[in-house]
Amino acid sequence: MSSQSNRVIELEGVWKTYRMGDQDVHALAGVDLTIERGSFWAISGSSGSGKSTMLNLLGCLDRPTKGCYSLEGQDISKTSDDELSDLRLQHLGFVFQNFNLIPQLTVQENIELPLFYQGVDASEAAERAIAIADRVGLSERLGHRPTELSGGQQQRVAIARALSNNPSVLLADEPTGNLDTATGDAIMELLTELHDQGKTIIMVTHEPEIAAYAQVQLVMRDGKVESLTQSTPFKKEPVSNSNEALA
Repeated sequence: MSSQSNRVIELEGVWKTYRMGDQDVHALAGVDLTIERGSFWAISGSSGSGKSTMLNLLGCLDRPTKGCYSLEGQDISKTSDDELSDLRLQHLGFVFQNFNLIPQLTVQENIELPLFYQGVDASEAAERAIAIADRVGLSERLGHRPTELSGGQQQRVAIARALSNNPSVLLADEPTGNLDTATGDAIMELLTELHDQGKTIIMVTHEPEIAAYAQVQLVMRDGKVESLTQSTPFKKEPVSNSNEALA
C-alpha cells in the first residue's frame, strides 16, 4: 500500500456528466484511481471511452460532476478558476499531439513561456530554459523558430516547455500522433528517460505499441476502467543514429 505522501493523484468515485439534448451522457462513470509519484501511465481506449475526458480532468482543465479529484492533496472540485490555473502552473506540464508552439517565438522563448506566467525573473528563466533545452538535446536550436524545426524537434521543444516549471506530473496527449515511427520511438525513449529520472508521466494514446512503453496501462471503456495492468515497460534497442530519427 502506498503512503499518502507518495500519491500525487487520487480519484474517488469520479463522474463527469454532460447534458446532450434531453439525455445525460456519462463520460466518466465512478472512476477510482491512485497514481503514485514517479510512475509512468498510459491511458487508452476506443473513441468515446472517456480517455480524453480523463486527461482534461487530470490536467485541471475541467472538474468532476461528482466525486473527488485530489492533486498533491488538494481537492480541485473546491477550487476557483484562478486557483485551478495556479495548480496547472505549479504542478502540471502539458505535451500535445500538435505541439502547440508559438511560431513567432524562438525555441528558448517557447520554453520560457510558463516561467513568464509564473513571474520568474528573466535571467533565471533563461538559465532554466537553456539547461532544459540541453537536457532534451536542443542546445544548438535555441534561436530557431518552430517552422525551422522537424516534427521530432518541435515535440522536444514542447516537452522542454512542459518541464520548465518542474511539474509534479507531465501529461502527454498522443505525443507521437503526428510523427513517423522512427521519430515517435525517439520521443518515447526521451519520455522513458525522464521517467527513469523520477518524473511522473500520464500519457493518452490509441497505439498499443506506444502504450507498451508505460509502467502502468489503463484501458477505458464507456467511462469506466476496463482493465489496469502493471508490467515491465517495453524498450526498443536504440536506433543507430538518434540524430537521424529526430531530423
